[in-house]
Amino acid sequence: MHRPRHRQGHRRRSNGSSSAGRTRPQGAHRILGLVVGWLLVLIGIAALVLPGPGLLALVAGLAVLAQQYDWARRWLRPVKEKAFAAAAQGVRTKRNIVLSFSGALGLVLLGVLWGMQPPAPGWWPLSATWWIPGGWSVGPGLALSGVLAALFIVYSIRRFRPGHRRSPERIDSDDRWNLANY
Repeated sequence: MHRPRHRQGHRRRSNGSSSAGRTRPQGAHRILGLVVGWLLVLIGIAALVLPGPGLLALVAGLAVLAQQYDWARRWLRPVKEKAFAAAAQGVRTKRNIVLSFSGALGLVLLGVLWGMQPPAPGWWPLSATWWIPGGWSVGPGLALSGVLAALFIVYSIRRFRPGHRRSPERIDSDDRWNLANY
């Protein structure tokens, strides 16, 4: 059977496996990506209302799913833009940095306290069973959130603060290029 030749400059897509110049994962890599991506999205959604790094897990899940789905790539783009803008704003002043690190340290300490499960204080109006429920099943999630927050603050300082490696003009052009080519 004779296959028609394609004109020069026209590329033929192979089974829908490429999108915008990127090759999508196939076989086991595709299945693993789907499982990990959806698991991170579900954990992220749950952790938005439960203690834990919900937004981080949600963005990570969208980033994994964006390798295979155009809708995930579209959802991820504005989230990344807003996250970069918030990160830059969060480290604009020394006061913001101190407050952010204080909040991160507070999360770590709260996680340790939650895990230790001290007895309910006398002023607690409910039954003692309602005092810090969860123990070590919840505490490490809070502590991990605090550690991740501190790491993101350090990253934001290095990336967005004046006098560090990259200037704001370069950040804007680099990030627009990265987001446009993601």
